[in-house]
Amino acid sequence: MKVGILGSGDVARTLGTGFIASGHEVQLGTGHPDRPELAEWLVHAGPKGSIGSFADAASYGEVVVVATRGVAAAEAIRAAGISRFDGKVVLDVTNPLDVVPGGPPRLAPNPSGSNGEAIQALLPTARVVKAFNIIGHPHMYHPTFPGGPPDMYICGNDAAAKETVGRILAQFGWPSVIDVGGIEGARELEALCILWVKSGLALDNWDIAFRLLRK
Repeated sequence: MKVGILGSGDVARTLGTGFIASGHEVQLGTGHPDRPELAEWLVHAGPKGSIGSFADAASYGEVVVVATRGVAAAEAIRAAGISRFDGKVVLDVTNPLDVVPGGPPRLAPNPSGSNGEAIQALLPTARVVKAFNIIGHPHMYHPTFPGGPPDMYICGNDAAAKETVGRILAQFGWPSVIDVGGIEGARELEALCILWVKSGLALDNWDIAFRLLRK
């Protein structure tokens, strides 16, 4: 399928590479097309990768991924054009981080409760699913850990959209997907990102992921 990704940072490029490796075509949407990292990404992406504006990527994608900085997500979506998301699966991978000088980041205040809920409210005819926000970008595609593959938590209001995201996660090497319900679950998932950051700081190790033990 065709995947449009809003964003061009580490997360966007990593996910774009993963989608291409899984057989899909990808267009990254950016406001900074001249960044040298994007030229390098295009070389590795080959004919299945392209660069465009936010509007281009939103139009291009059958699935659209929001992979901007969390606090800039709404601005990027508006720049892309609300109508371009109509009916589409929108994969929200953002965390609205408020960077605190001298300390770990915290979640920026959000009147909607979470970025996931805010994006769904901004895109009422789209089908928003939260995923990928609880792991560092080096481990988003085929994560490998000594204890086996970690778990991925997702949430969203549309069951069919979550099935689509589940298939994407399987292609990306995530066999265990835990669906915590409606998009309001993004509140816990975004808070889990903060726990991931604080755990990394405490352990001085960023090669970490979450796994729920079962009996």
